[in-house]
Amino acid sequence: MNIKLGRRTFLATIVAMGLASPVAADGHQVLDSIHFLIPGGAGGGWDGTARGTGEALTASGLVATASYENMSGGGGGKAIGYLIENAESNHGTLMVNSTPIVIRSLTGVFPHNFRDLTLVAGTIGDYAAIVVGKDSPINSMDDLIAAFDADPSGTAIGGGSVPGGMDHLVASMVMEAAGKDALAVKYIPYDAGGNAMAALLSGEIVALSTGFSEAVDLANAGEVKILGVTSDERIDAAPDAMTMKEQGIEMAFVNWRGFFGAPGLPEDKVTAYQDVIAKMYDTSAWEEVRARNGWVNIHNSGDDFRVFLENQEEIIGDLMKKLGFL
Repeated sequence: MNIKLGRRTFLATIVAMGLASPVAADGHQVLDSIHFLIPGGAGGGWDGTARGTGEALTASGLVATASYENMSGGGGGKAIGYLIENAESNHGTLMVNSTPIVIRSLTGVFPHNFRDLTLVAGTIGDYAAIVVGKDSPINSMDDLIAAFDADPSGTAIGGGSVPGGMDHLVASMVMEAAGKDALAVKYIPYDAGGNAMAALLSGEIVALSTGFSEAVDLANAGEVKILGVTSDERIDAAPDAMTMKEQGIEMAFVNWRGFFGAPGLPEDKVTAYQDVIAKMYDTSAWEEVRARNGWVNIHNSGDDFRVFLENQEEIIGDLMKKLGFL
């Protein structure tokens, strides 16, 4: 009997060891895996944020493996609906999102809002930028505004979001701050930043409203010119790119990005995700990813994230009414 009991104990110990999370070199418990759900196509800001976060988490040893799934459609609504409708099978999934989850619920693009999901954490801020192709005769915001004054309908500005979405809103904010009629801006939407950037490079649009992190790599490679950035000061990742304020356009804007879980996500899972994200900020792997993309650390976890989102919902709602989007 003692032999049998010892064997059971030994087997139980082996099973327990197999189920336990791995432990990093610093003694912190880590997750076996995270699956990132990305509501847009490759090359966009959501895609870059999810893959950059996964890169930092795995390189630092906080997560053993990370996988990614792009699910475009409905301005991000398809992925949100999928996460809600398949909640129980998605407890290992984190969906990346950003300011558009607030905007698109306000405008009724999809019926859900952030309250229908499990709030995990806000992680970064990404400034916006207006860019043109490398061969464009437009070299500054003054040039773009002059082109707009000469032919508003012929000066199309594209973006990787739906009409009334984030990129459209930023373009309108910039033009309004420049003293122009925001509603006169001809905005052409594309599904995710990668498609919008392709349209810019092909000459389909004159300029592109996009996230700074999406533009900086192509700008550094000489594929595009950044006309203006919505930061208060120049960003180290592209020190030659002028701010809007430097060009007499008094506006600044930062787009947050963060992660959500399926509704009903078990509390221990929520805590585990929040824990690894919090630890990520202290790693060199994260600093490398953050600096490369020109992101700003904006960490809001749990209830703090909810308060942040509710406040932004109020501010953006007021702004969209002013611009005529609501």
